[in-house]
Amino acid sequence: MSHMGYRCLMAVDREQVLRSAAALLTRKSTATMDEVARAAGISRATLHRHFAGRDALVRALESLGIAECEAALATARTDEGPAAEAVRRLVREMEPSAGLLAFLYTENQLFEGEEQNEGWARIDAALTELFRRGQESGEFRIDLTPVWLTEALYGLLASGAWAVAEGRVARNDFTHMIVELLLGGALRREEP
Repeated sequence: MSHMGYRCLMAVDREQVLRSAAALLTRKSTATMDEVARAAGISRATLHRHFAGRDALVRALESLGIAECEAALATARTDEGPAAEAVRRLVREMEPSAGLLAFLYTENQLFEGEEQNEGWARIDAALTELFRRGQESGEFRIDLTPVWLTEALYGLLASGAWAVAEGRVARNDFTHMIVELLLGGALRREEP
């Protein structure tokens, strides 16, 4: 096998290890590196060759999460059509990544200090722009800032992922629940 072929094989394995780590940590955020290795079907030593420790694994999962968010933003075409429909498309596109985002959401060290990945700032900016666009078009209420609506969306995605993972909410209801609560608010409006 050529050197290049070997490197491709390693990359595929690393991706598979990351995916299984993400799936495990989504269900059990306190899982040890031993448990991650077992879930991936590899030895602790092999896991260590890919990721020097838990911090390196979490950073790799963060890069994966950011890439998935950015792909969801692109696919959802958040700058097209009514903002409310763009939010609905975005939540639908983000659903497969919601469990990973929920895990990352609890990893405080990712969001502290100088070490923060600038990918989060790009995602924040895109989401904030979407909510601002919806306010400017008259679709969204203006007493809630685009920054707060962005934070609320992250919180709802994480909560929705946990509720689905624990079987308290049907997976099919994920997008509807999040979009309706976020965009509708919880206040019942009197009929005119």
